[in-house]
Amino acid sequence: MSAHIPTLDIRRYDTDRAAFVAELGAAYREWGFVGIRGHGIAQSLIDGAYEAFRRFFALPAEVKMKYHVKGGGGARGYTPFGVETAKDSRYPDLKEFWHVGREIPRDSQYADVMAPNLWPAEVPDFREYGYGLYEALDALGSRVLRALALHIDLPETYFDDKTNFGNSILRPIHYPPITAPDIPNVRAGAHEDINLITLLVGASAQGLEVRSHAGEWVPFTADADTIVVNIGDMLQRLTNHLYPSTTHRVTNPPGENARKPRYSVPFFLHPNPDFLIDVLPSCVDAANPSRYPQPITAHEYLQERLREIKLI
Repeated sequence: MSAHIPTLDIRRYDTDRAAFVAELGAAYREWGFVGIRGHGIAQSLIDGAYEAFRRFFALPAEVKMKYHVKGGGGARGYTPFGVETAKDSRYPDLKEFWHVGREIPRDSQYADVMAPNLWPAEVPDFREYGYGLYEALDALGSRVLRALALHIDLPETYFDDKTNFGNSILRPIHYPPITAPDIPNVRAGAHEDINLITLLVGASAQGLEVRSHAGEWVPFTADADTIVVNIGDMLQRLTNHLYPSTTHRVTNPPGENARKPRYSVPFFLHPNPDFLIDVLPSCVDAANPSRYPQPITAHEYLQERLREIKLI
């Protein structure tokens, strides 16, 4: 496979399933990243969500800080600049963001670890577009997981009841324009994602780079109709590294493009908080013995990682 991250049409899952599953699985084993088109998410929903998020980030800092939950680990609402720091990085990322979580009944067994959402009153359609996009990406992620389940000889619906109350997060991000005379190379430090899979919709500028097995940084700027879907550490652990959680970063584009703001909206798909991440037997053999003899719940693993990136 050349240094080019594949883009696949997910409609083939319904028309050419065996070939699609084989290609998707091979791409993930090589890259940990794939572009997905034919996803069926309306462009009007994506555009409306981005516009609502832009309007929120344009608000004065003191207004945005009304939605910052001190001690909440950024789980819901607003996180200001200079907080999140990539693991082992000396400097915090140049970004501010908002977290939308799953809406669950407040008498749910997960209510103690999944807080209610906050919604900015200053942007009335933020909730409609934000949660609409959340649900659309959640459904698309479930389709991708069904294909991956088949690729590793699991029942197609293996993940369905393990993610239906997943502590998944939609994260609108604003990277501000660079105003300093010297333009730093990196806006978000090299990192891997925590969750099962991440879906990135409609990044507004170039900058995403993925590190290949050979150690090269490969740019991946998706077409407008493509959603980038990558493997996270939880799925890497569950599959005993059959699917790698690939290191990636956000760099500044060259020249004056670096002085433009960048908006990005990843959706981090998580398992249910009590899901036990235990290496799948189908992903263990003599050549690839289990790397993780001790299982861990999704919630415990999330807490460990949030401490590492200084959100809690």
